[in-house]
Amino acid sequence: MSLPSEDLKKFWQRLQKGVEVAVAGPSPDKLLGVRDGFLRYFQDGLDRPVSVAVVPQPCAEAQLGLAVSDEEIIGRNREKVLDLERRLGDTYHFYVATDGGLDSVELDGKARFFVRNWTVVRGRLGEAWGASGSIQLPDRLVAGLANEQIPFAVPGTRKRGGMISSLTGGLETRRHAVGLSTLHALASLFYGVLDTRSAR
Repeated sequence: MSLPSEDLKKFWQRLQKGVEVAVAGPSPDKLLGVRDGFLRYFQDGLDRPVSVAVVPQPCAEAQLGLAVSDEEIIGRNREKVLDLERRLGDTYHFYVATDGGLDSVELDGKARFFVRNWTVVRGRLGEAWGASGSIQLPDRLVAGLANEQIPFAVPGTRKRGGMISSLTGGLETRRHAVGLSTLHALASLFYGVLDTRSAR
């Protein structure tokens, strides 16, 4: 499926002066990661030199601890994005919320916990979600903890790149995970609408 040529032309005309993105929250890692994801999709994927401006927007403070399922983190991000869209109307091209969370997989009667970042992107074409890669929490970090304690057991601090940086020894950062999850959401949003280089 693709946009009618007239709609596609209007879409690109509107973006000629740059892409403006409203992002829920003020975290520099999130803002830079969202910008990285948009630049990678539009400039590297579509071969279009587009400037990207990300604008932090106030949003409700997150609860303490991580969300404990993919459904929960996607739901939280969707609420933030819908709130931005309600408050700001069509001021921005895109509305984005992004955050990390936990999910578990039950294998051999034992739960394994994974950390990943989820991004929700809304725009004129609709809404899409994307995730970064998953990192397993080492068993020794969660051994003996009740399920409700696990969201607080994830290592890392905001200043040092967050939980992903801590779990990967600095090889991966929150910014990179946000960029990847944003890129994945954009790829889903525009699949079949815009042709990336790899689809040509």
